[in-house]
Amino acid sequence: MWTFDPGLSRIPGTLTTYQRIYRLIRRVPRGRVATYGQIAELAKASGPRQVGYALHALPEGADVPWYRIVNARGAISLDPGLGHGGLQRALLQAEGVAFDARGRIDLKRFQWKR
Repeated sequence: MWTFDPGLSRIPGTLTTYQRIYRLIRRVPRGRVATYGQIAELAKASGPRQVGYALHALPEGADVPWYRIVNARGAISLDPGLGHGGLQRALLQAEGVAFDARGRIDLKRFQWKR
């Protein structure tokens, strides 16, 4: 694994929104998940979609545990037909995260509490 640095902020000593998003996601521990909205709020991003855009921009092999981010219903937002949704579920299950019959995670049990 290598550390992905999406570039420096234009203002010395400050982080870009994507850097704040990645830094927060790295703090989500194994066996826990966070929602796009939760990360957006903590990172002071424009909204949950910006978190999705930041994750989409990650190069393969980045050290950001992207798979720990789910939607507000506790479901995986990636299309399982493209393969990444299945990978995300497998990675979460390997960390002990359980899914119900509808494919959702119980956020009361597994959501990261900062």
